[in-house]
Amino acid sequence: MQSIICKILGIEKPIFQGGMAWIADSRLAAAVSNAGGLGLISSINYGTEAVREEIRKARELTDKPFGVNIMLAAPNAADIADLVVEEGVSIVTTGAGSPAPYMERWLKAGIKVIPVVASVAYAIKMEQLGATAVIAEGAESGGHVGDTHTMALVPQVVDAVNIPVLAAGGIADGRGAAAAFMLGACGVQVGTRFLLAEECQVHQVYKERLIKASDIGTMVTGKSLGDAVRALKTPFTKQFAKMEADPNITDDEIRAFGTGSLRKAVFDGDLAGGSFLAGEVAGMLTKVEPAAAIVDDIIGGAQKLLAQANKLI
Repeated sequence: MQSIICKILGIEKPIFQGGMAWIADSRLAAAVSNAGGLGLISSINYGTEAVREEIRKARELTDKPFGVNIMLAAPNAADIADLVVEEGVSIVTTGAGSPAPYMERWLKAGIKVIPVVASVAYAIKMEQLGATAVIAEGAESGGHVGDTHTMALVPQVVDAVNIPVLAAGGIADGRGAAAAFMLGACGVQVGTRFLLAEECQVHQVYKERLIKASDIGTMVTGKSLGDAVRALKTPFTKQFAKMEADPNITDDEIRAFGTGSLRKAVFDGDLAGGSFLAGEVAGMLTKVEPAAAIVDDIIGGAQKLLAQANKLI
């Protein structure tokens, strides 16, 4: 597929793998990059020096472009911001905060910065800061979510900015990708389906629960705390929601209950204490397969559908 984002980043296929915290490591990122997409390493992987090691491992596993996702609300965000410059990382995606404090240095170092945005206003701000592109992520996505859904968000962001826009949230196959391109996106970012990549190291229970999920298998918690998160329905998420609804339980008690919950899901498969982040597309997932097969299915499927679009007229 011909896409401006491919030309800008030097990738073959307009698909990013989401930089999922505690999940997106060098093995998964390299597999996606080797398949022609853009693999991303999470900056939330055992601390700053561990991220440095993952970057170096990725370079041993692939000679294709890959990037680092920086969660700007993390305590070590400033350190990671320096690290990507030191390590010569060429592509950075950001989320959970503004990259404004780091943009000047990143741009001077030649880093292409692509923030995740959940609103038109934020997309415009990122363009003003010098972002290379933005990822418009709808509320269907797993993890931290905004209020506007992908179908409505993407075209509004496309209309509002003059830089490339990728779509995220609710995309797991060629149909979702084709729809995103028709909305004006130049590419897609996919997270939930890559949880079922052979190269993804999440606990087997995590993968099993994704495969068993239904169309109503996720829920959003944390809105009352100003930190809405979508995850699979599990004993943990149901208890979290129950605590949110109880006026006798303080916000601090709720936050304490949720501390470390993602790690418990990723590494322990702990249904009672773990937050199994996943998007609404979880109900579409049926199997574990190589990352390359996922890339080919999504982009190849979109190509076939778009090639047949004239039959609708």
